[in-house]
Order: sequence, then C-alpha cells, then structure tokens
Amino acid sequence: MEILHNFSLKNYNTFGIEANAKQFIAVHSVSELKNVLEQNSTEKKFILGGGSNMLLTKDVDALVIHIDLKGKKVIQENEDFVWIECQAGENWHEFVLWTLEQNFGGLENMSLIPGNVGTTPVQNIGAYGAEIKDSFVSCEAVKIENQETKTFLKEDCQFGYRESIFKNQVKDQYIITSVVFKLTKRNHTINTSYGDILTELNKNNISNPTIKDVSNAVIAIRKSKLPDPKELGNSGSFFKNPIVSKTEFEKIHQKFPEMKFYDISETEVKVPAGWLIEQAGFKGKRFGDAGIHKNQALVLVNYGNATGQEILAVSKDIQQTILETFGIPIEAEVNVI
Repeated sequence: MEILHNFSLKNYNTFGIEANAKQFIAVHSVSELKNVLEQNSTEKKFILGGGSNMLLTKDVDALVIHIDLKGKKVIQENEDFVWIECQAGENWHEFVLWTLEQNFGGLENMSLIPGNVGTTPVQNIGAYGAEIKDSFVSCEAVKIENQETKTFLKEDCQFGYRESIFKNQVKDQYIITSVVFKLTKRNHTINTSYGDILTELNKNNISNPTIKDVSNAVIAIRKSKLPDPKELGNSGSFFKNPIVSKTEFEKIHQKFPEMKFYDISETEVKVPAGWLIEQAGFKGKRFGDAGIHKNQALVLVNYGNATGQEILAVSKDIQQTILETFGIPIEAEVNVI
C-alpha cells in the first residue's frame, strides 16, 4: 500500500469537481484499513466511498482513505428469507441488480441510486417508497480511534428520514466495512404505490409486476429524470424533501393550494422539494457551468468546469428563495466538504 500525495479527486466524486487530496490511499480489506489507521493515527483523515453524496468546495487537507472492500455472500437463509453480507466498496446499483438476479426481493425500489453499499446506512438512502432501514439487519464498522470492530444492529442506528447515528452521535468516529440485509426469497412485497411506478408499468402493459419489473420501472423513471454522472456531473438529489407539521402546512397550503404533499404521519406531511424549486423558477437554469437539471429540479449539475463553490452558491440561492417564497426551509442532502 502506497500513500499518494497531492492526488486528484476529480474521478472520485460524481460531481466531477477538480480538487486534490493532500494524501490518498485505497484499502481493499479490513486488515489494510486497520493498518492504515494505526500507522497514521496522528493524521487528519477523510473517508471516501463512492463519492456520490458529497460536494467538494476545496482541496482536502487530510489523508483520504478510499474504502474499496469488495465481496458479497449469503450468511443465512430459510424458505422465506435470505441474509446477505455485502462489503462496503461494492457499487450499490450493481449489488441491487445481483440480488434481483437471485430473485431476492426488498431493494428493487432503490435501483440506480448512485454510490457504494457502505454509505447507504449513513444516509438511510431511499427512493420510491423504500428505505435502507426496511431491509437492514446490521453493519460492521471499524472505530477510527482504536481500530476496534463494532457491530451496529438496526435499533442501534437510529434511522430517520435520510438520518442515522452515523450522521449524528458517532459522526466521523466509525468506518462501515460491510452491511447485512434481510431479503425475501418468495412472497415478495411489491411496492408500486409511490411516484410514477404504476404509470411506467401500465405503459408496458404489466398488471402483475415482479420485483424485476419494479426495478426496471424505477430505472426507466430515474433515467428519464436524472442525468448519468459519467455524462453530466451530479450527485443525484441535492436536497431533502422537507417535512412540515400539518398545522404549519395548512397555513401554507391556503396560500398555495396547488402545492403537492404526502401524508407521512398523523401530524406531519412531506413536501416535494423538486416541486418547490420548479415553482420558484430554477428548473433548467444555468449559472456558468453550475446549474439545475432541465428534467429534475432536485438535481444540481456540473456542466463541465464548475467549482464546488459555484454549485454551493446556486444551492444557497435556491434555499433562500424557497424560504422567502413558501416559508419552508429545505436542507441539503449532499455533504458539503
């Protein structure tokens, strides 16, 4: 293992931002990871997965450790369920496709989400009515300070909407090295209630969909709305959908009766951030090489040579405008570095 110096991270972040790491090393096993942490205990560290959920606004003045652990295996199964352990460096979408090839159900609604498996519990990623917490069993993580391995069970992770203990109480303390998922082998739960899935299935004359059909529908929808990061730098949805109390929402809704929303509990509703951004006139706008995608207002894009600072400035302009227009604060889902 060799530590590289002044290393370009342009190919390691899906925004395609040009920024350098003071030092860089890729690790391919838990033992390598522990060795790097132990030998560089005094160095400031930055943990890098698939680079899909971050915006680099400056060079990284730290030792960047790229988690490149690979592998997946069945660790337990019965007639109805299978438990799969997947290493943190596996590409998420490729892993989802692999589970579908085995006819394992549970992850199909989260097809084509960018990033690697190890970062999925951090954000409690989700799409089209499904979240990681629905199939998550546990994850293994190495503590940066002393290299001890710890197992986090589902109840330990304090999952919320795009939230977990890894973003809060133990932020920057652990590195997830593998994740265990419990998936169905038969009697799959087919979830087609969210977004445009049913419309896409009907378009293809599918009335009794399989988990693979649901995945294909999600992939088609995402491809129609979201640009491929290899062709146009982006990090998927840049903002979280805001959650508003029903009491507060009723006041806002009176002023904007056309506002879309989803009930998520007896006391709260979720408002699509993309709708808010589109209504505010940002969809398809371009500010130099930074902009908002023409098909999906939630997605900020790098048209070529935008800096992280330029994209950040656009995001702050959007947040300010939404707050002033609708009285609703929206938060970035992407980590700003």
